[in-house]
Amino acid sequence: MSYQKSLAQWQAATLPDYLEKNLSEYTPDQQEDAFYQNLSFGTAGMRGVLGAGTNRMNIFTVRQVTEALARYIDAQGETAKQRGVAISFDSRHFSPEFASDAARVLSAHHIQSYLFRSLRPTPELSFAVRELGAFAGIMITASHNPKEYNGYKVYGEDGGQMVPEAVDIVVAELEQITDIFNIALDTTDEYVQIIDSDIDDKYLQNIATVTVDKNLVAKEGESLKFVYSPLHGTGQYIGEKALQQAGFTNYSIVKEQAVIDGDFPTVKKPNPEDAAALEMAIAYAKKDGADAVVATDPDADRMGAAVKLADGSFQVLTGNQIAAVLVNYLLTAKKNTHTLPENGAIVTSIVSSRFASKVAESFGVITADVLTGFKYIAATIDQYEATKEQTFLFGFEESFGYLVKPFSHDKDAIQALVLFAEVAAYYKSQGKTFADGLQELFEKFGYFEEKTISLDFPGIHGVDEMAAIIAKFRDHQPITIGGLKVIRTQDFSTATQTTNEGQVTTLPQPKANVLKYWLEDGSWVAVRPSGTEPKLKFYIGVESESQSASQAKIDVISEDLMTYTK
Repeated sequence: MSYQKSLAQWQAATLPDYLEKNLSEYTPDQQEDAFYQNLSFGTAGMRGVLGAGTNRMNIFTVRQVTEALARYIDAQGETAKQRGVAISFDSRHFSPEFASDAARVLSAHHIQSYLFRSLRPTPELSFAVRELGAFAGIMITASHNPKEYNGYKVYGEDGGQMVPEAVDIVVAELEQITDIFNIALDTTDEYVQIIDSDIDDKYLQNIATVTVDKNLVAKEGESLKFVYSPLHGTGQYIGEKALQQAGFTNYSIVKEQAVIDGDFPTVKKPNPEDAAALEMAIAYAKKDGADAVVATDPDADRMGAAVKLADGSFQVLTGNQIAAVLVNYLLTAKKNTHTLPENGAIVTSIVSSRFASKVAESFGVITADVLTGFKYIAATIDQYEATKEQTFLFGFEESFGYLVKPFSHDKDAIQALVLFAEVAAYYKSQGKTFADGLQELFEKFGYFEEKTISLDFPGIHGVDEMAAIIAKFRDHQPITIGGLKVIRTQDFSTATQTTNEGQVTTLPQPKANVLKYWLEDGSWVAVRPSGTEPKLKFYIGVESESQSASQAKIDVISEDLMTYTK
């Protein structure tokens, strides 16, 4: 179907005033971008710019994908329909409306839904699916994207994001729905149950188990001074409760960023990966004499941090650095209390640092590497729980996602918030800072540095442009990158690893459009398209005897990689 035909259908439809106005104001280029395709629904759900059109997030595309999900649940039988779907939403524009419409589409199919009364974090939604025994979950969020976006994540019965096999069925149903303006809505709310503080209380009871050393927190919880910013999102309500429950009371909250506001007026991007998003919190910390800064993104599944240095300035930490220090603290505590299992494992993504893995190895703990996407970490946890072959100890992704305890099956910034505060308190009790703890690990295990380069490819030709760059890597296999010999190439699209001597082995991960190159000195490079945005991502990981040497490697490798994009 041409985009002109889809455009004509929308122009003829009865739309809410705001969508009709939006549609009328499109330029020809904007029309093409809004209608040239349907908004993609993949293994990370659906995410896009708000507005009118088939390639936009709006009430009609939300109803369409919910109808597809409902048909999938219908096919699973009456028990699945009775178990129902838990639904939550964040602070973005139209999130409450999208959540309500999703519940009403499900209700039209006589599928039970459990709808949060007000906004709640993604990890609490994951917990709610498991706690309620629901068949599925829906989270209305665009996570850390700019204010123009919203999104729709779907969860399976284990509380992890829906697995690819189920997604394929939903997508097949989605393709059968051609009239998105006449999807049935049940306005009686007969099958909609509102959930509220009862789930909060149970979630917080589980959050209490994240604290490792309650005596330490009781002693140092009041002396540790830090600043917390929820970046205008869901973390403020439940995050403060979690901190206070654990015993942390000497913190300041960034008042301007505690205001629920889908415009995110104090930041360009509400993303704790972005150092600029922490600037206001750091200013608070300098004024208050605080030891650290923590921030959570709008749906509170990612946590970023900055820590005070000896000269009073603040170092913004990477997700990999935070993970390494948290892993070291957790495993040290378990070793000291003789509770470290012999079959312990941490789980991370193939584009995350080897830093935490090297720390874990020193404790006899293995690292399982999975594809990017926390659902793969959740699936590995399920496998461990079923087979008992390993004991899950920690999960993380370089993009600031962490999981300490698997009562949630998605990355959980509330868990990370509490544990980070405890680790900062631990170092304070030793007369040190979190930054000192990181430096100790560098000196012991090597100076690990990482860099992620994201290139934007918006519009109708963006997908083809990204595909051409990846094809260039495959068609012109790099022999060296940054002057370092490529000794192994992992092509996850074929699930194969090939050495520079031609030996081919099979990779254990599912197939995915990712390339990873291992270099002669242990450095590595990965290339993959983003699963949620029109971006091509390059990941670089190095290790050297000094920070300056590692940074020099990063610079040379980065420059070489960019030649493939020209």
